[in-house]
Amino acid sequence: MLLGPLLAQYEEALIVVGEEAESLSFAYRALKNWTFTDFVLALQKEVEAEDQDLLESIFEQLKHHVPPQYIIGSAEFCGHVFTVDKRVLIPRPETEELVDLILEENDEEALRVLDIGTGSGAIAISLALARSNWQVQASDISEEALELAQENANQLEANVSFKSSDVLEQLSGPYDLIVSNPPYISRDDVEEVGPNVLASEPHLALFADRDGYAIYEKIAQQAPNVLTADGKVYLEIGYKQGAKVKELFQEAFPDKRVRVLKDQFGQDRMVVVDNGSI
Repeated sequence: MLLGPLLAQYEEALIVVGEEAESLSFAYRALKNWTFTDFVLALQKEVEAEDQDLLESIFEQLKHHVPPQYIIGSAEFCGHVFTVDKRVLIPRPETEELVDLILEENDEEALRVLDIGTGSGAIAISLALARSNWQVQASDISEEALELAQENANQLEANVSFKSSDVLEQLSGPYDLIVSNPPYISRDDVEEVGPNVLASEPHLALFADRDGYAIYEKIAQQAPNVLTADGKVYLEIGYKQGAKVKELFQEAFPDKRVRVLKDQFGQDRMVVVDNGSI
């Protein structure tokens, strides 16, 4: 069979189970190491038995809600390719906006930076690669995540130190900048989570107690003890959490400015704590 019609059959079956049809060609192209031109030219060619087996394998994984990034073993973030697997969340485009904001608001001045709940290391490593004079540390409660983050740092030649810690409990600072994309989904909102996310990505990195606010509450409680006088906090939040997270951090830092910023889709996505100089 020609590749084009075969892909169409598989894609129709994926739509039936609630998966995105384009995930199949995305994963297939990546595993074949094809350019888009290579892919287009192949659509009108007969599929060899080996490639049909590969397509079947990808399809079966997608049908059982394995994200395509786990199938190919990598995800792009801020122009870098990170290894990802079931130990960590797949880095999202919204989080790239958080990194971009940090770099936009903080110049080349040497800073001591902490990334809480680093997962794959995407935030910490991207910041370290963009600001070679920053001293970047990253923490996570998951030892498995820290292992993978260290692998990514080694692969991308990023100078980041990693430490196991439940939020800030094992960290002493001081830090000029604290960033975190913590688990923030309320367990009551499980129906809002896509089937491939719910089936495959680590729930420890997705869900938080106290209606999704538990980690923000810990950061708000602990950060004043380790943040410098001119220090800043950058947080990713859920789209419904802006007002509550702002309240938490305004109470924790009564003399600082607390902003709620929107992402490219107009949803509340970031909370920033600073001295109001920007």
